[in-house]
Amino acid sequence: MRFTLKQIEYFVAAAETGSITAASRRVHISQPSISAAIAQLEAVFGITLFIRHHAAGLSLTQEGHSFLRESRNLLLHATELDMTASGLSGQVSGMIEVGCMTTLYSLIVPELLQEFETRHPDAQLRIIAGHHSELIEKLRNGEICAMLAYDLNMPQDLDFFPLAALPPFVFVSAQHRLARRRHVALSELEHEPFLLLDLPLSRDYFLSLFSHAGIVPSIMGRFQSIDVIRSLVARGEGYSLANARPRNKAALDGRPLAYLALKDTPQPLLYGTATIANIRQTARATAFLQVCRELLAGKPLPGSD
Repeated sequence: MRFTLKQIEYFVAAAETGSITAASRRVHISQPSISAAIAQLEAVFGITLFIRHHAAGLSLTQEGHSFLRESRNLLLHATELDMTASGLSGQVSGMIEVGCMTTLYSLIVPELLQEFETRHPDAQLRIIAGHHSELIEKLRNGEICAMLAYDLNMPQDLDFFPLAALPPFVFVSAQHRLARRRHVALSELEHEPFLLLDLPLSRDYFLSLFSHAGIVPSIMGRFQSIDVIRSLVARGEGYSLANARPRNKAALDGRPLAYLALKDTPQPLLYGTATIANIRQTARATAFLQVCRELLAGKPLPGSD
């Protein structure tokens, strides 16, 4: 081969730390060795991997970003091969990093972490919270191997496996005039103050529900935290919409809420796992996806009403 796994490892360290000095400390090798490995890779492939800044370290070129993604995958599969050659192919061990939408994170992560660690005590599961677009970017860059997400705006280069439906619902203060109702139509709330969860995917989805109903909401506030919205709604400042329906019907300050099913909605939102299409998953990733399907598929969201 024209390059070695060590050279790839040194390149990844430099890319992730943004510095030859920091990469040297991470992999416990001299700075000249890191520089030489990068130079060899650039010479072999005929590309420039980094832009060198005299005082500010390194930044990846466009080709460098692509090379980093493939290098991470190569190192992951090299680890898998080493495990198999050592007779450990039946075990799942090492670090696995996945992503989860912020609106699902607090409900899914505790149970998923506990179940995965119980089944695979030699593995470490790290779950990163994020928004739809940033998690997709991390998935494409190889920073995570899978993500828990909604089925909205899913790119064609990702495989989506649906786990369960999450129909939208309205939540209001326990003192609201409609709090004792079980169902409500958006038209009944058209002129009341609406508090919007202002995250990229959530914002577009919830506004589409109003468009489907043929009404324009009276948006009185936009917030990026569902907990802030729940607290404001519980204080009687307006109403809001959500899909993840916690069993706990109270805001963080203890003030009570009421949940109402939404009448005449479009097809319920689906959540599930997304992975890069047409690539072989590592044993760790396969184990994670299996736990997700056994624990979550066709079942209510953990901690939901």
